[in-house]
Amino acid sequence: MAIIQSIIDDDLYKLSMQAAIMALYPRNKVRYRLFLRDDVEFPDGFAAALREEVNAIAKLALTDDEKHFLSLSCPYFPPPYLDFLHGYRHDPNEVKISQSDGKLSVEIEGYWYRTVLWEVKLMALISELYFDLIGGDIKMTRNCIDGPGFWKERAEDKGTIIYDNQLRTAEFGSRRRRSFRCQDIVVENLKKMSGEYLIGTSNVYLAMKHGLKAIGTQAHEWYMFHAAKYGVLMANSMGMGKWVDFYHGSLGIALPDTFTTQEFLRVFDGFYAKLFDGTRQDSGDPYGYGETMVKHYEGLGIDPITKSVVFSDGLTLTEAIQIKNVFHDQVKDSYGIGTHFSNDVGVVPLNMVIKMVGIHTNGVWVPTCKLSDTPGKHTGDEDTIKLYKEEIRRMNGVAT
Repeated sequence: MAIIQSIIDDDLYKLSMQAAIMALYPRNKVRYRLFLRDDVEFPDGFAAALREEVNAIAKLALTDDEKHFLSLSCPYFPPPYLDFLHGYRHDPNEVKISQSDGKLSVEIEGYWYRTVLWEVKLMALISELYFDLIGGDIKMTRNCIDGPGFWKERAEDKGTIIYDNQLRTAEFGSRRRRSFRCQDIVVENLKKMSGEYLIGTSNVYLAMKHGLKAIGTQAHEWYMFHAAKYGVLMANSMGMGKWVDFYHGSLGIALPDTFTTQEFLRVFDGFYAKLFDGTRQDSGDPYGYGETMVKHYEGLGIDPITKSVVFSDGLTLTEAIQIKNVFHDQVKDSYGIGTHFSNDVGVVPLNMVIKMVGIHTNGVWVPTCKLSDTPGKHTGDEDTIKLYKEEIRRMNGVAT
């Protein structure tokens, strides 16, 4: 049986971006690439196994029940988009996979409105297949409930911690999960023990299955695309403006750290700060970020307690509770927790990302990059990173 069994076994932010991309940028092509931040050796035959799973995804189609769920729970999706998704099929030819001396290479290329849906599914497949195939003491079957780490019991314990600490938490674990079965068990038991403090999951299928809210807005690629198309100094304002034009106030959590939060705040003026419900912290120091956002809102005459801050950078529950103790009475705090939920099973999760590396616009390929608040998380070629940094410094009156 194929690992991915539903076309909406995916994170909501991929669907929300796809809907906007179809309306705004239907002719642009893009490229993505897998980046492994640690030196990982993949077992022989991994690329072939991954190719088989990718090919199987082409058979998936949105069911009538899934379409009905999206129409009710995601009213911001226009009916033409849901009709499109109902007829959509993944094209495995958009994904190039190779393996040499234990090193895995994955690249994606095609129209952005299509290729945007590969990232989460590919990362989930890579993670699950890796731990299935490496063998040894940490091998587990996909359907194992009480393997190393005791999935169900750990999820129940974590749900109790969430409830006892009144920690508004969303499950964000699709991309680096141990397996679909593990994530499914975790979400089920978090919901059972967390009560109203489990505010949702990023995984659309699991939201439907477990009666939760699907949560997600936009990813770094949204701003990376706009930087490559319009220039880095226009990227944040163009990205936010286009998002507001399409969603008219829905899905109002912005992602500030694509080119550092400080560059984002340069254009996050009273207009956008009032339009957007809040922001999501995904790199750098969460305490510094929280303080910065509080001061920024206060400087604009906005009461920070009326605005959301979603902390989501590789958190554990212990870290989330510590952050809550500082900020719960200053902002509307919530916590997106991923791998700590979906792959806390006694193994070291894969430290990987799939990032956009180029866009095709005006007849040429233009490279993209990301300047994280954590320098080690920069992605892109050195020349583009240098160019973006120089342009930002000049804008801020800093000599290059």
